[in-house]
Amino acid sequence: MALVAALLRRVRLQSGWSEARTLTQAAHKPEINHNEDISKTFVNRNPRNLEQMALAVKDRGWATVWPTKHYHHRLVFRRSQHHVSAEVFSRDSNVPVLTCSTQEWALKKELSSTRSVSACRAVGVVLAQRCCEAGITHLVYREVPWAFRTEAVQSFWTAMKEGGVILSEPRRKFI
Repeated sequence: MALVAALLRRVRLQSGWSEARTLTQAAHKPEINHNEDISKTFVNRNPRNLEQMALAVKDRGWATVWPTKHYHHRLVFRRSQHHVSAEVFSRDSNVPVLTCSTQEWALKKELSSTRSVSACRAVGVVLAQRCCEAGITHLVYREVPWAFRTEAVQSFWTAMKEGGVILSEPRRKFI
């Protein structure tokens, strides 16, 4: 083994390959990448991050205010004489964040009736998908008990639950 190493060393020295390479090649300097530096200040740009971790503060409001504002997102389900609609409202705004209705052409063309139990279920499925795409996983849904017993409201509720939306707010964690 030592004989082979000595032979290879002699061949390299005679050809000048080893000496030429070591003389012409400069030492490699590592590049400094400033993209990987860690900033001293961190700004979280996700507005729902604290809500999803159940750390965000909910405004309790006055005890006399109805409906209470002790939620992050609220689900409102409405049935009129001709259509079914559902809207998701934020605590801070009266403008809906997400909506779904049988007045939308994509839903209307697939349904035989825009007010039936199957229409309520279809609105629930579509709204649950939109909520999951928007990152809203927890909603508050309060319905009057005698209205909640109807088959249409029950089918909407089960479609939302099967779609991956939890219809209650998580308990707040205090740190």
